[in-house]
Amino acid sequence: MTSDLQRIESLPSWLAGRLADRGRELVSAAIATEGLRLLQFAVLAAAAEYGPVTQADLSRYRPIDPKDLVVVLNHLQQAGLVLRSPHPSDRRKNVVTVTPDGTAVLARCTALAEAANAELLAPLTPAEREQLTALLTRLHEAGTDRSGGDR
Repeated sequence: MTSDLQRIESLPSWLAGRLADRGRELVSAAIATEGLRLLQFAVLAAAAEYGPVTQADLSRYRPIDPKDLVVVLNHLQQAGLVLRSPHPSDRRKNVVTVTPDGTAVLARCTALAEAANAELLAPLTPAEREQLTALLTRLHEAGTDRSGGDR
């Protein structure tokens, strides 16, 4: 007879959550060598992708409270990874630009994150990794489509 605990621990949502926790642990430890946390890494990547970008737009692209974004950007700026400057046509806004050092750190962190994910998925064959990624992407996109945005 299967116990309630065994049933809970076999739920796809429970398994996906545990896997996500482990993945975050591995990536966090890897990028910590570059002095970044996960949220800082994500904001740096978004600033590189969309930049130069206003803080307000960055807050919308990376769903993050504007006050929290300021704290993250303060760290990134103090580390020399981004610059904030007044918007040319609206001095009330700040524009975030990734510095050359920020681009280099982002590249190293991306490689570290990829290596951490390779470690996470090491028990799978390359074909199984591709299949898992495809299935997770499909589930993620289905959730995004229903909610109108990333959750």
